[in-house]
Amino acid sequence: MKWPENPGASSILALTIVISLIGLFSRKFLERTVLRPYTLVRSGGYATLVTSGFVHAGFGHLIFNLITFYSFAFPLERAIGTTKFVVLYFTGMVLSGLGTCLKHRDEPDYATLGASGAILAVLFASIVYFPHLRLFILPIPLPIPGPLFAVAYLAYSYYSSRHAKGRINHDAHIGGALSGIAFVALTDPGRFRALLDSLSHSL
Repeated sequence: MKWPENPGASSILALTIVISLIGLFSRKFLERTVLRPYTLVRSGGYATLVTSGFVHAGFGHLIFNLITFYSFAFPLERAIGTTKFVVLYFTGMVLSGLGTCLKHRDEPDYATLGASGAILAVLFASIVYFPHLRLFILPIPLPIPGPLFAVAYLAYSYYSSRHAKGRINHDAHIGGALSGIAFVALTDPGRFRALLDSLSHSL
């Protein structure tokens, strides 16, 4: 039996779709999986740092995250290997969740969900490895440079975190992006330095 070319990304994609759909159709299931910083700090529930990353606020939220993940995760896994890719993904998920807990630990009504922290870690790590990557997002007729997409996504996340409504964890976007960059800097410093050199020569 031949293993799929991208077992890590394929498994995460499939799990995210299945678990998110369950959450979208089962309010009871969704409420058990969301991250509540106030509760976690005081009485545990650390599993929600992970479970909250597999559920989404709606179909639009889910689809946008899946498109972003699909565009960047598969080439990144081929470049760095399955083990490092999976570690990166869950590192981004957990660290961004911890950052959210630190910020909202005294808000008993705050609850959040979404895979965006992990996906931003993948996105920004991908930019280090593939700075010239371009992607198509309908209905935009032109290819979007990966670095431009990453910066625009982060700017939108910052704005949204300042005007947050609903349960989408925009704060996790920023934490995930920083996690992705730091992960590459620690695990592949040569690649990270190459990006810095490239940026310095283009300025």
